[in-house]
Amino acid sequence: MSLAEAVRKIREAGVDAVGVVSRDGSVLAADLPAGVSRETFSIMCATIHGAGMTISNELRRSPPKRITLHVDEGTVVIAEVGRRALVVFVLAHGSDFDGLLPGIRPFLEEIANETG
Repeated sequence: MSLAEAVRKIREAGVDAVGVVSRDGSVLAADLPAGVSRETFSIMCATIHGAGMTISNELRRSPPKRITLHVDEGTVVIAEVGRRALVVFVLAHGSDFDGLLPGIRPFLEEIANETG
């Protein structure tokens, strides 16, 4: 399965938008709303994840598995998938990310395999 196919399957599971980005901020695959800059989106998500890593390191804690941003319109989740990639999920208000996980786990595993 390609990254684009995995992204499509995740969207079909009920996610409003999704991006697969490298830890350095490169876009690997994405399905984002019109008008959203893929490059800005991916770079900022990688930056947020990097900030979380720095905070965890300073606190002598394990690295974050995911970072969640709650906004009035919904939730953005930045999650590690494998050693080299992050998957960013944009969810509508009231969506249950933990409830979606069982259905999308196979696609996340495929992304982890594809990205190393």
